[in-house]
Amino acid sequence: MNHTAFKIRPMTLADLELSLEWAATEGWNPGIYDAEAFYAADSGGFLIGEINGELISSISAVRYDDTFGFIGLYIVKPNWRGQGFGLKTWNAGLKLLGDRNIALDGVLAQVDNYRKFGFQPAYRHIRYAGLGMATDINKSIVFLSTLPRETLVNYDRQYFPTTRPQFLQKWINQPESTAYGFLKNGNISGYGVLRKCRNGFKIGPLFAEDSEIAESLFLALINHAQNQPIFLDTPDANPAAIALAQKYNMQPVFECMRMYTRGIPELDITRVFGVTTLELG
Repeated sequence: MNHTAFKIRPMTLADLELSLEWAATEGWNPGIYDAEAFYAADSGGFLIGEINGELISSISAVRYDDTFGFIGLYIVKPNWRGQGFGLKTWNAGLKLLGDRNIALDGVLAQVDNYRKFGFQPAYRHIRYAGLGMATDINKSIVFLSTLPRETLVNYDRQYFPTTRPQFLQKWINQPESTAYGFLKNGNISGYGVLRKCRNGFKIGPLFAEDSEIAESLFLALINHAQNQPIFLDTPDANPAAIALAQKYNMQPVFECMRMYTRGIPELDITRVFGVTTLELG
């Protein structure tokens, strides 16, 4: 194959929608409305590879700020694999991120390959699957959209390596989704988002100052997915997160490894009960 005909360029929003369709085909079950929120995080942080007009590869290399970036959506269409196009796409993503601390959630079979590029394992994310059900909603729970945007952004920053205001604005306002905050003495003490996916709903993030608040948010969210599949990506570095999933009869269905190039950010992982998304961190 003539590699000179292979070009890598920034994605349009339509390209990103296509890449998410590829992700769905891979079994990753992305959110139906993910594209706009992802694009808001860094519209120049998504690359697509094409050859003779055919789109064949993708990668997200989202630059949240000058210090932190995240790699995801690394896909080559099956009939184009094994020909070097993936590596070229990967290298373009790394180049875009430069000397930031870069994170990714890698499938376990690829961990050793990512090590070669300087990524070091931090902990595993375990995806738990269960069913939504009717629940009672704690009186301290409010719709996240009723809180000042700055309040949410500042709270989120405690559990994410940098601020992500544009992303959050879109993320908590997706159609067919629900976003709740937990208020304690008038202050936000946790929040969670339930979003519509190809199959059922995913919860993410689920951040809370203790396991009781996390459970209250979890129950409020799954009330909006009664008898539908629900999924929660828990860090195994937080045993309370796993205990919450197990308490509601959720079963582990997938694992991946969170990895960083410049060390684990100083965040309190014991308050992370569900990661936002394996694609963007």
